[in-house]
Amino acid sequence: METTTVVKNCSCCAAQVEIHDVPLEGYHAWKQGELIQNALPELSAEDRELLISGTCDVCWNMLFPEDDEE
Repeated sequence: METTTVVKNCSCCAAQVEIHDVPLEGYHAWKQGELIQNALPELSAEDRELLISGTCDVCWNMLFPEDDEE
C-alpha cells in the first residue's frame, strides 16, 4: 500500500502538523467525495478532523472542551 505524509497548518494556532502514513488511495477517495471515516479509517479521529476543518487537536479541545458536569 502506497502512503504519503500530509502537512497541514492549524487554522487557529498556525502550528504545522504532519500526518504520516496516509494511504494514497484513501486520501484520493476522500478528496473525490468519499466520507473521510470510510476512506481513511486507519487515521485517528484527531487526524481526520485536522484534514476536514484544519483545526489541530489542541485547539479543537480548547474550542470544544468536554463537559465533565454530567
